[in-house]
Amino acid sequence: MKICLIGINAKYIHPNLAIRLLKANTIYNTDILEFNIKDSYTSIIESIKNYDVLCFSTYIWNIEIIKKILEYFKNKNKIIILGGPEVSYNASYYFDNNLCNYIIKNEGEECFNMLLSHIIDNKYNLDEIPNLYYDNKYTYDKFVDLDKLNFAYDLLNDLENQITYVETSRGCPYQCGYCMASLEKRVRTFNIDKVKIEIKKLIDRGARIIKFLDRTFNANKKNFIFLIDFIIENHKENNSFQFEITGDLLDSDVIEYINNKAPKNLFRFEIGIQSTNIKANMAVGRIQDNVKLFNNIKSIQDKNVIDLHLDLIAGLPYEDYNSFIKTFNDVISLRPKELQLGFLKLLFGTQMHQDRDLYHYKYMDHAPYEIICNDFLSVTDITNIHITEDAFEKYYNSTYYKKSINLILDNIDNAYSFFYQLGLIYKN
Repeated sequence: MKICLIGINAKYIHPNLAIRLLKANTIYNTDILEFNIKDSYTSIIESIKNYDVLCFSTYIWNIEIIKKILEYFKNKNKIIILGGPEVSYNASYYFDNNLCNYIIKNEGEECFNMLLSHIIDNKYNLDEIPNLYYDNKYTYDKFVDLDKLNFAYDLLNDLENQITYVETSRGCPYQCGYCMASLEKRVRTFNIDKVKIEIKKLIDRGARIIKFLDRTFNANKKNFIFLIDFIIENHKENNSFQFEITGDLLDSDVIEYINNKAPKNLFRFEIGIQSTNIKANMAVGRIQDNVKLFNNIKSIQDKNVIDLHLDLIAGLPYEDYNSFIKTFNDVISLRPKELQLGFLKLLFGTQMHQDRDLYHYKYMDHAPYEIICNDFLSVTDITNIHITEDAFEKYYNSTYYKKSINLILDNIDNAYSFFYQLGLIYKN
């Protein structure tokens, strides 16, 4: 029986670690095939049609392509296994439309191996297998024992030209209502000494950009410092290590330590501010100390050692148009090197998806499920923010006009209005 693990990635530079973990943790022979979303679904079908078991890793960026592929394979005597965040909390859709045989919810390493044992060797009853949907029924939740998990980094290829994804933990201690990570509230860590060995191997194999998948990398301060020290001691000249950081959780001594010890741009911190509106943050379960957060960002920027990326989200409850303008202006006053202005996505399983009627959200009925309007932002408001975002990407984040833009921003009171007006000109 021929088994194929299929990753359809956003870009070539983003390899799929999940399917490699499945391969590394099963006793059965499996092939890995990777594509990207620019590939036609017909060419993907041609590449995978000779396999008996087709296993798809699903995300918001690939689910619409995968749906087309699944429609093609209806009634073609294939065993279809789906996994990933896009199907974990929307399983009934795929069973009701006869698009798959099995869905693996959340962590899949143990479930996948047991399911193949059932399919190939008739071992295990289906209801014995954790994290599994079949016939529109669900078995039970079970966390994988991280200490027993085989790493899969040796299955990564072309490390010099792709981003290398690494885990040191799973789960998140926070409960942001728009985020899938909030659904696994228990944080579990891999053995840090084993992780260090894997990171050293990756560096020696030529990995340039290593991005940690941990949702809050600095939640465990001890491990955070431990790995920071290790990276400083073992990095190579062209390395960049990227982390998602909770900004107001950072202590000033940690920032000072990195600023004094690390080479410039060895570390990139991605910090989600999302909103400076306290009521909006609280509505989605975020408790954020804006004063400490802004002070920490300034401390990072003052030394210009750590590369910094900030995020905002338009569309949170209680964040109306004027409030969002204030949030934007508050954050742009920091002059971040890069600021991503994103839009709320109502993802299956999240608290915001459950609360969508409470705030009268209208949103796309297909991935990425982005907000159209709600009680606080009209369609026109969202359109205007998109116009601003387009101009901001082109003229600020691109850095092509850095000196000119900063000179303008230093002499105006409303940065949002400037980028909106610029966006209108750019649009026309």
